[in-house]
Amino acid sequence: MKWILISTLCLFASGCGVVAAPCRIASAAIKIVPIVGDVAAAPTDACAEVID
Repeated sequence: MKWILISTLCLFASGCGVVAAPCRIASAAIKIVPIVGDVAAAPTDACAEVID
């Protein structure tokens, strides 16, 4: 029973990373674009930071 409780608590603690994953993936995809990628990815980076 203790392992189920510990697993559940760990799941909730790592949930923010799972929710922020789409923002981080989109940011990485946008950053591939030469010259303007870093600037264009700023909003998605901010999104991930707010979620974390």
